[in-house]
Amino acid sequence: MSFIQESVVYNIYPLGYCGAPKENDHMQSYRLDKVLDSIDHFKQLGVNVMLFNPVFESSRHGYDTIDYRKIDCRLGDNASFKKICNTLHENGIRVILDGVFNHVGREFFAFKDVQEKKWDSPYCGWFQNLNFGGSSPYGDPFWYEGWAGHYDLVKLNLQNPDVVNYLLDSVCFWMDEFGIDGLRLDAADVMDCEFFKQLRNTCKGKNPDFWLYGEMVGGDYNRVAGGDMLDSVTNYECYKGIYSSHNDHNYFEIAHSLNRQFANGGIYQNLYTFNFVDNHDVNRVASELRDKNHLYNVYTLLFTMPGVPSVYYGSEFGIEGKRTWESDYDLRPCLDLNNVPNANRQLCAHIGKLSRVRLALEALKYGKFENVNIRNEQLVFKRFTDHQTVFVLFNLTDRSERLGFDSRCTAKLTDVLNGNEVFDCNGCGNFQVDLGADIAAKPVDNSSVEERLVEEEITPGKYRHFKGNEYEVIGFATHSETEEKLVLYKSLQNPDRIWARPYDMFKEIIWRDGKQIRRFTRMS
Repeated sequence: MSFIQESVVYNIYPLGYCGAPKENDHMQSYRLDKVLDSIDHFKQLGVNVMLFNPVFESSRHGYDTIDYRKIDCRLGDNASFKKICNTLHENGIRVILDGVFNHVGREFFAFKDVQEKKWDSPYCGWFQNLNFGGSSPYGDPFWYEGWAGHYDLVKLNLQNPDVVNYLLDSVCFWMDEFGIDGLRLDAADVMDCEFFKQLRNTCKGKNPDFWLYGEMVGGDYNRVAGGDMLDSVTNYECYKGIYSSHNDHNYFEIAHSLNRQFANGGIYQNLYTFNFVDNHDVNRVASELRDKNHLYNVYTLLFTMPGVPSVYYGSEFGIEGKRTWESDYDLRPCLDLNNVPNANRQLCAHIGKLSRVRLALEALKYGKFENVNIRNEQLVFKRFTDHQTVFVLFNLTDRSERLGFDSRCTAKLTDVLNGNEVFDCNGCGNFQVDLGADIAAKPVDNSSVEERLVEEEITPGKYRHFKGNEYEVIGFATHSETEEKLVLYKSLQNPDRIWARPYDMFKEIIWRDGKQIRRFTRMS
């Protein structure tokens, strides 16, 4: 199992998030340090993986790389970014970077050498289809291939061993210097798959748990992922299906995609896809939805379908943004995550609850998928393992609806999303679903475990986290926005650091390697 199955991802586009100049002014600034001010927010959301879109030196937008081994001066420097990575790791948040290996910017050192020395440059073979039989759209005395017709993005020749070695050495540098935990591969759908195999061997050789996933806007995901290539891909098929099925009041659309991908015999049932409802390239989901009330169902679906959920910065507050013919900068605004204008804090709290539910339920992290009941405006699917079954119910109408489905069990079901109400289930039942969604979990069959753990009240004292670290609970607090009860505790190894965690999360029972354990176990 990979750490990604135990993860909730938060995606930042750093140059936009930090309000950096659109053109690199080559002035040193430490704008990205603002990430450190939002760690409490990330933890309240349940985030434990941070995805940074490009952070390396570039001319403009990050995808036109100048130097793969230098943090963009508009964001900071290598030392400041190392501190950011270390602090995130100390707070239980892993780091994934955006690996832009398909192309570079025109200021990249090897390309500038070709401009200067022309055919005498040792780097002529570094670039795809470079030849001196014509001129480029920029007036260079040679021709080269630009990514998707963009000649400010010079396509690399990934069949050149020197290029491959340079890129792999850069990745090793990031792993050694910043301790990164994974990579997003930009434009993976147009890259040489042999490069992915070499990248995988290098990364897994240094860290077997390292996670690699590729940007696949379309096509067969299995072409680049699985086996000896990448671990996963971006799930653009379900991205579109999630919002359009709500707009059209047609759950058959997303149900079809989920069944096609993940049900028994599904074409991607062995891929743990990277799931999202918006990112730096597409309109904010709040701008795509005709009815903003559907945001709650959209995120519930995102967090309960197979794969890992990713939240794009600011969208947890329901902010809007659309690309235009002139610009896509509205998708990448400068934000203070601790002070977002017109923030939908109810949605933010809902996403935080979804994170806790997902990370607490074995079936949502590791379970198989099956559609149970599909209507235009209602949907029921289930996630299940040998030990646990979870039913997820959706209703798009403006009234309560009764949904009947065969639960195939005689146990009680607990609505873990709405007040933990427990109701009997006699195999085939009718369940009342208000506008929104429910997550009903079947508890583990007592005969399958030696002892059924029950949650215990938390009182001041010493506790051991299930990963081994020891802490002391020193008191309790109330969240100023949601009035949620929080546990205040400090590390016994580093008593100067005081943490806050939701009370219900602190005391919860979790699944680990098929067994029930306490997240925190009392020591004294």
